[in-house]
Amino acid sequence: MILETGRGRRCFLCEAAMLAPSTRRLIDASGRERAFPVACGSCGVLTERDADPAELWRDLAGRLTGPTFVSDPDAAYGLDLYTLRSAATRLGRGLHPLTPEDRAALLAPHGSFAARAALHDLGGGPPVSLGLLCRPSECDAVLAGLAPHAAWTDDVVILLDGEAAPPRAVPVPGFGACAVRVARRPLAGDFAAQRNALQDLARHSWMLQLDADESLGAETGRRLPALAALAEDGDVLSVGLPRCNRVDGILSDVYPDVQYRLNRIAVRYAGRVHERPALDGGWRRSFIALHGAIEHRLSRDHVRARSRAYEALDPGRGRLEEEEALLRPYRG
Repeated sequence: MILETGRGRRCFLCEAAMLAPSTRRLIDASGRERAFPVACGSCGVLTERDADPAELWRDLAGRLTGPTFVSDPDAAYGLDLYTLRSAATRLGRGLHPLTPEDRAALLAPHGSFAARAALHDLGGGPPVSLGLLCRPSECDAVLAGLAPHAAWTDDVVILLDGEAAPPRAVPVPGFGACAVRVARRPLAGDFAAQRNALQDLARHSWMLQLDADESLGAETGRRLPALAALAEDGDVLSVGLPRCNRVDGILSDVYPDVQYRLNRIAVRYAGRVHERPALDGGWRRSFIALHGAIEHRLSRDHVRARSRAYEALDPGRGRLEEEEALLRPYRG
């Protein structure tokens, strides 16, 4: 059951329209246990039923600016350490658990203890490769749009749908020699297999994947190594980013439409269509980052055709019901 409270239908933290009745309880530092009637099914934050979203974020944002976060036992919201990690990324920050018990709680969401942690500004981390899937007819446009990505990656690989061919280097302004490569592999109606093949072409231990009709701002890209470092510190395999679906330029109601596209290269995708990472340990080995978003450009005609094409490829998984939601403008 999805709630629409008197204060709106979306989460004050991640903006997902996934508020639902909750029976979760949190124990604060004094040992007091408290129940929360509403939980976000996406990020996991807990709230009172008619709390003001703007006031909730104002209070939480203020508490995220210092060196240490300690939950306010009287606030109209609550969160465990797993949710706090996502919340901190919204302000470009990360966290370190304070005790071994806190680290164990981070690895076992959603627990019963209110969050506390040391906070730090995100910065540095392992290099991240960029992988792009596209058709041969889209390749020139994809290559022309690579320039902003030179700000954060030195390894780009484009995998085209076509007769198999090994990667070949392509010169692109702003990138070093052999930094950008183009390979071919037949899609054959299996998007997961294509993404897995793209993962295997990465030169670094992490890869961000995009499609030809998606883009990522340079500032968001520059923080990807830090997100990878945050993930490694928390034994995480996959990081989700919000995606803005813009249909003929209008933001769709399907938002934040989290896409788990920043992955360790050993991660395998599953599903012929609407593919997602299959994680050893399940969703607990992923988290949602809130510092930026993937931009997805769609036309109304493409939206109408896409679900039917996906349904033909994988009956029962085409998400025919998503067409209406994608064509509906964003509503708060």
